[in-house]
Amino acid sequence: MVPKMLVLFLIIFHGSLTLASDPDPVFDFCLPSGTHSPCKNSSLAKVEDFIFSGIKFPGKFINGSGFSSIAVNSNVFPGLNTLGMSMVRADFDVGGVNVPHFHPRATEVAVVLEGKIYSGFVDTSNRIFAKVIEKGEVMVFPRGLVHFQMNVGETPATIIGSFDSQNPGLMKIPAAVFGSGIKEDLLEKAFGLSPEELAKLKKRHASHSLG
Repeated sequence: MVPKMLVLFLIIFHGSLTLASDPDPVFDFCLPSGTHSPCKNSSLAKVEDFIFSGIKFPGKFINGSGFSSIAVNSNVFPGLNTLGMSMVRADFDVGGVNVPHFHPRATEVAVVLEGKIYSGFVDTSNRIFAKVIEKGEVMVFPRGLVHFQMNVGETPATIIGSFDSQNPGLMKIPAAVFGSGIKEDLLEKAFGLSPEELAKLKKRHASHSLG
């Protein structure tokens, strides 16, 4: 008969293996398969799966914002799948603004390719860290902190941002507050707004809530 202590050990050990996970990828890569299997057979991989050309050119400015962004994630770039990273190209017209926002699941590192960008973030004690950064300079935005950018130069500007998450998430503060359906009297009291002012803000940001 197997000793009781050995049986107990095997139960505990097996349970710990069941709950354990490997923090790093266990394959060279994992291209989405689109089937019941999480990864496409590696023999079917081709070099094009690991190259993305979608940020060679700037995106289109919409809604008069003077800002456009092109996300680079595993949805459009299969080679990124399971690698824990993603990117974005952001373009700014003169005076263009990337409104205060945050990424709940990622730290961002942004490098200026062209132009002059007033760039910064606010920490949890409401201290602001902001400065005009120029071509070749890099700024980091810690995970979950509100940050922003504005083109303060006389020519269009471009930033490339890199995230340490396959899906960093995006919460734009104006759209989250005024475009999400929060009760109107709460917003009026919180921001000291009149019903007319609030209605104007809600109308302005409702169309951006999915952007």
